[in-house]
Amino acid sequence: MRPKVTGWSGITASGAVLDGRWREHRPSPRPRPAAWRGAPAEAARHAPARDAAPRWWDERGGSALARQGRATTNTRPVAPGAPHPRGGSPMATATHQPTPPFPKQTLDKPGLESELDPRPRYKAPRYKGSGKLEGKKAIITGGDSGIGRAVAVLFAREGADVTILHLPEEASDARETCAAVEEEGRKARAVEADVREFETCRRVVDEAVSAMGGLDILVNNAAFQQHQDGIEDISIDQWDRTFRTNIYGYFHMVKAALPHMERGAAIINTGSITGLEGVSRLIDYSSTKGAIHAFTKALAQNLVERGIRVNCVAPGPVWTPLNPAERTAEEVAHFGEGTPYGRPAQPEEMAPAYVFFASEADSSYITGDVLEALGGSTTAG
Repeated sequence: MRPKVTGWSGITASGAVLDGRWREHRPSPRPRPAAWRGAPAEAARHAPARDAAPRWWDERGGSALARQGRATTNTRPVAPGAPHPRGGSPMATATHQPTPPFPKQTLDKPGLESELDPRPRYKAPRYKGSGKLEGKKAIITGGDSGIGRAVAVLFAREGADVTILHLPEEASDARETCAAVEEEGRKARAVEADVREFETCRRVVDEAVSAMGGLDILVNNAAFQQHQDGIEDISIDQWDRTFRTNIYGYFHMVKAALPHMERGAAIINTGSITGLEGVSRLIDYSSTKGAIHAFTKALAQNLVERGIRVNCVAPGPVWTPLNPAERTAEEVAHFGEGTPYGRPAQPEEMAPAYVFFASEADSSYITGDVLEALGGSTTAG
């Protein structure tokens, strides 16, 4: 079966890539986002009670060591420079980002960003583009939501056209991402694809290159995650799916993309703090993220003579659909609370790191790097 391709005409078609036509849009004025005014009303979904937290990475999304001696009361936005509610640094709230506790909620897998409360922030209104990626062509797996969506928006703001890969269940989120890219004045296309299958990856990459006119940047970002209390609870099917999505998928996409990439191209992988520290209830996921870090370093050495840079961003907890789609409502309510910042990152806070690695102006002498973006945690690695 051929992948479905959506060009931002609101039409989905099976068959040739050009059935989903590119459409150019002039940038439209974007309203200034209102400052966050506290947690919205609770969602009505019910979830089972919260399990005991692992030692190093607790269920509130942070290093257990980083949590020692810290209160767990709610942190609300404060004015820049004002005293932190916990008596610590005001950096956690100076940018007026949402902080725990969040409404108790769960999402059905794979999770839609449009159903998450509060909505993840991806537009990065304070980020000013300067043409760093002018004329570049990018493919982003898992680009429908979360970090992938925020990266697509900032790539477009810097002048790149974007193709995003997503699962069929994520089509509505993918359309929103395409619209956001087009608001930046660039071309966007969305393709339904499962990165676990190499032939699918090769086909969608070939078609994307044909439609966009080249390929300069590959962002491997698609991921699967499922918490389990013990290794006995991890089925063979779950282990296989996690590895085939999180590490086989990266390998498949690189293998499919390399024939189209020239000197100056960039590959950016999404790692995780879990690959640095390990997580008791995420044995398979942590293993794949550690593998991604090693894959990044080895591939960078392999491609350096071809002038293709390979780097990785390893985030701490980020407010995306990934965790609410498979954790308890209580865990979601306190997600990210365990970081020194006292909150998870927003996707718009991760995306500039991907621009940095994609831009030759910024990172021409950097390859094989794993950039940790952990919200102040310093025990990882």
